[in-house]
Amino acid sequence: MPRIAGVDIPNDKRIEISLRYIYGVGPHVAKEILKESGIDGGVKARDLTEDEVTRIATAITRDCIVEGQLRRQIQQNIARLRDIGCYVGLRHRRGLPVRGQRTRSNARTRKGPKKTVAGKKGVKEMHRG
Repeated sequence: MPRIAGVDIPNDKRIEISLRYIYGVGPHVAKEILKESGIDGGVKARDLTEDEVTRIATAITRDCIVEGQLRRQIQQNIARLRDIGCYVGLRHRRGLPVRGQRTRSNARTRKGPKKTVAGKKGVKEMHRG
């Protein structure tokens, strides 16, 4: 199992797919890295030589922000939005959807499980007395 950017990438998959196991590397970036390294994307990860693994690793460290550094950068961006008090920061602070989605009927992923609130008394019961 080759280890690139601190991640063990799967042996049995094509290197183009295996690189996507690294946080911050998607389909487009994986193709760009392989093109820059001069490696065919169809080759299996187990068939790579040490030299090829090294070329991929150097291309990733030179051109991309991946794994822990990327996660840290995202967290810092969110913290900055919270601190300046912009609308997006307030949504992050309240744990609500940030990108304009509706929240009346959906948004359970962000809001968590339903918190049932006691309903109002019916109209018939209030006029009895």
